[in-house]
Amino acid sequence: MAGNEWINGYLEAILDAGGPKPPLRHCGDRYFSFSALKQLVGEMEKGGGSAKPPAASSERYSPTKYFVEEVVSRFDDADLHKTWVKVVATRNSQERNNRLENMCWRIWHLARRKKQIEWEEARRLSKKRREWEQGRKDAAEDISELSEGEKVEPSKESVVSRINSDMKMWTEEDEGKNKHLYIVLISLHGLIRGENMELGRDSDTGGQVKYVVELARALAATKGVYRVDLLTRQISSPDVDWTYGEPVEMLTRMSDVDRSVNSDACGAYIIRLPCGPRERYIPKERLWPHIPEFVDRALAHITNVARALPEQVAEDGGGKPIWPYVIHGHYADAGEVAARLAGALNVPMVMTGHSLGRNKLEQLLKQGRLSREDINSTYRIMRRIEGEEVALDAAEMVVTSTRQEIEEQWGLYDGFDLKLERKLRVRRRRGVSCLGRHMPRMVVIPPGMDFSYVNTQELMEGDGDISSFISSDKAQSKRNLPPIWSEIIRFFNNPHKPMILALSRPDPKKNVMTLLKAFGECPRLRELANLTLILGNRDDIEEMSGSSAAVLTMVLKLIDKYNLYGQVAYPKHHKQSDVPHIYRFAAKTKGVFINPALVEPFGLTLIEAAAYGLPVVATKNGGPVDILKALNNGVLVDPHDQIAISDALLELVADKSLWLDCRRNGLKNIHRFSWPEHCRSYLSHVAHCRALSHPTSPRLDLPPAAAEPMSDSLRDVSDDLSLRFSLDSTLVDPTNSLAANGDLAPAAILEALRRRLHCPHPSATANDHAPGRRHRLVVIAPDCYGEDGRPAVADLKRVLEAAMAVGGGRAGYVLATGSTAEEAVEALRCCHVDPGQFDALVCGSGSEIYYPWRDAPEDVDYGGHVAFRWPAEHVKSAVPRLGRVDAEEEGDLTVDDAGCGPRRYAYSVKARDKVRKIDAIRQRLRMRGFRCSLVYTRACTRLNVIPLFASRAFALRYLSIRWGIDLSKMMIIVGEMGDTDHEQLLPGIHKTLIIKGVVAHGSDKLMRDDDSYKEEDMVPSESASIITLSEDYIASNILSFIEKNN
Repeated sequence: MAGNEWINGYLEAILDAGGPKPPLRHCGDRYFSFSALKQLVGEMEKGGGSAKPPAASSERYSPTKYFVEEVVSRFDDADLHKTWVKVVATRNSQERNNRLENMCWRIWHLARRKKQIEWEEARRLSKKRREWEQGRKDAAEDISELSEGEKVEPSKESVVSRINSDMKMWTEEDEGKNKHLYIVLISLHGLIRGENMELGRDSDTGGQVKYVVELARALAATKGVYRVDLLTRQISSPDVDWTYGEPVEMLTRMSDVDRSVNSDACGAYIIRLPCGPRERYIPKERLWPHIPEFVDRALAHITNVARALPEQVAEDGGGKPIWPYVIHGHYADAGEVAARLAGALNVPMVMTGHSLGRNKLEQLLKQGRLSREDINSTYRIMRRIEGEEVALDAAEMVVTSTRQEIEEQWGLYDGFDLKLERKLRVRRRRGVSCLGRHMPRMVVIPPGMDFSYVNTQELMEGDGDISSFISSDKAQSKRNLPPIWSEIIRFFNNPHKPMILALSRPDPKKNVMTLLKAFGECPRLRELANLTLILGNRDDIEEMSGSSAAVLTMVLKLIDKYNLYGQVAYPKHHKQSDVPHIYRFAAKTKGVFINPALVEPFGLTLIEAAAYGLPVVATKNGGPVDILKALNNGVLVDPHDQIAISDALLELVADKSLWLDCRRNGLKNIHRFSWPEHCRSYLSHVAHCRALSHPTSPRLDLPPAAAEPMSDSLRDVSDDLSLRFSLDSTLVDPTNSLAANGDLAPAAILEALRRRLHCPHPSATANDHAPGRRHRLVVIAPDCYGEDGRPAVADLKRVLEAAMAVGGGRAGYVLATGSTAEEAVEALRCCHVDPGQFDALVCGSGSEIYYPWRDAPEDVDYGGHVAFRWPAEHVKSAVPRLGRVDAEEEGDLTVDDAGCGPRRYAYSVKARDKVRKIDAIRQRLRMRGFRCSLVYTRACTRLNVIPLFASRAFALRYLSIRWGIDLSKMMIIVGEMGDTDHEQLLPGIHKTLIIKGVVAHGSDKLMRDDDSYKEEDMVPSESASIITLSEDYIASNILSFIEKNN
């Protein structure tokens, strides 16, 4: 962004309009103030410093007044700066005045727009604050019946949860013995690899990349952990390195270096899964509609690993599947993936936000440059926030780096309230009911660091001057120096001076320009020290993204403005392996590391710098507060105050005793941030959460794997030949001696194959519907209802007849509906379809699964699978109160007893304009600690409230695991509209047929508000797996699907 340096030129142009110029203090002066500027303009207007305009013109407006009030008052805009450049270049006085007038009006409109945005956001926040307070009040009233011995006494210490005395710490002797844990980490965007990480390549490749890779390595080196998988997106694009397209990458194990660590473990792997367009890299803001595809592929991978691990770790070479001990999502998108996987597999889920959407939205709105709609369009911010809310719904634990992240960032979310979380935690610990409420536990676990690259002896001896490393023999020196040292040294006139080091992405939030101004405007600091800026890698600034290019361009301009040549280094390239050498170089020169970011969520670079003996100067906003409190090795500063920055740097550089004290403190306390300490704390908290809030629940059993990858048609023939030849006299003559001896004649085999291909397969025998028997499924899920909510029998019948005309036993059929089982069976009979023809009925919006061909049709295991975190009767009375637009009109939303089930509450809707939309009701439930799913069904005449992990889409994933059916061999048939969970059925690796004209009345209008995210953020706009066609083509597409998957 343009700075305010152009203010001087602007004022000079105003003064040039006439009269002599009064003395002008330049904005470059470090003691310049805006109040002085206003006073100066006032003196101009009183003293006739400029030619007085006509009276009528003066009454209209004053350009100088607008300028001072709107521009000087911290309003800065790049477009205005460009206009001002044109004004300066204009020689004609009339044209210059016209341009100035136009510029002032633009300033006025921008300021007015900014105030309008601020007013609208203030009104929105005020409304939401009232809703938060009401939600907290309701929750507090419901759980206020604590006995005196259970009440939480106010603590003088921090409100952040610490390791309690009842939590057992992870130890190698107790926890690591005889454990073979499988841990899954997820970081979705794809630019992740074990070596030569491209940190700073773009906004997606920050410190999170290094963090997740090193966490995977460290966990794999911990005793008791057998395997760690880091799942990410596979990218096969010419725009990125080929390594990002490799399906599997084994990370270097610590046991390869140190045999004392977990040498028996399988290790850590980066698993790259296809997701979205494979031929190009997609920024994280555009990945949202492809999340279901990633979930499906991750589900298949985890299932395969869970099946294979028992053979590797069990002494008898087999056993039950080993499901993940924990699934950990990093960032919002991966948090939603982890939530969906944890729900499908019923395993604990952990979330790390790294940076949060609500915090970013708040900062962007404060800037006033973009409206909420523009922010949402650019950053998909509402979709990101919903992803974070979904992660909070499912998470057992949220890992944060600092207390500030909990109190000031997660506290902005509907799904987290710190006071309520503490009360619920106390109740759980003491065995008291939480009344159906849940809040994830927030724990502070600072990121670790791998100290294996640090030469401890060199650090202890490291008071030697840099002159011992830079000899007068240039050839000898060049041979001894790391290449990156030579690259930095070439910038300096005097490389022996202490080096101030800044290392970050070229991002405006990293505040490098303020650092450069602080350095450039402090002669004493320039005399004593050099400055090194490591700002990612670049080839051509013009080819970089807008914000990165703007930052680097401004850096070069400031270096030129302050004539910092020979005093500032800004190398174009560096490798990840060069970073330790850069820290060493700064330490050898007795330099200082600085992180001047406007807000720093954590500040991993501060820990890295301390490990190499560097004192630090850091922003006072965010994680550095906790880091410097632990390390006591530097100074906190206001990132907006360049004088404070230069003073802090000058103090550390000039005072050698202070420099040594900070160095020693950092080295003494750095062990608190080691990876072993991090993993020990992490696994202790996970084990505690599993024991406290994730009780042992039914785990998924997998069908036995096939002995060999036989095709489906041949497997069916093999089953017929081996099981039925002795019973089917039409196939095998019992008098045939070959058959009697077990040797089948070729003619019999050919005849069986012909009959298998050309004759309808019996559809009602138990054998055909046994779990794992089917290898293709056709799911019929059109929500065909009339305006009154009753089934549209004619429309449903046409779909059923077209879909079931070609199966012939080669595909199983599943009906997925929002109706109850009784209503679904009645609708099928009205269509003259036998329910026994279906492999499964998914009813109640996914809250129940029935197998009509079994004696005991209900799947009880599925009921237990989705019941986790179900608030049951505690939510029953809350939904009508929160779901009605007018709270006094009790008849608008009433309990429908006929539609209720063991894990479902149904409510009759009087009129769609009398009830709130899904996202509004869910928001109010989250504020009260209730975690559940809501679906409007039957053309907006019924609201189903079901468990959090229950849905039609989840039910189909459950069947795919239990029956061993590849999701790519599943076809889902839906209408163009439907229930409010309709869009969840569309994306994934399965094939989706959207049939035109079969659904006349849907519930989509009650899904979400206009200012929320859009359908394009949920469903990919272009997908080969989603096809829209008329009902005439249903049969041909099913037949093609069956033949393709034979």
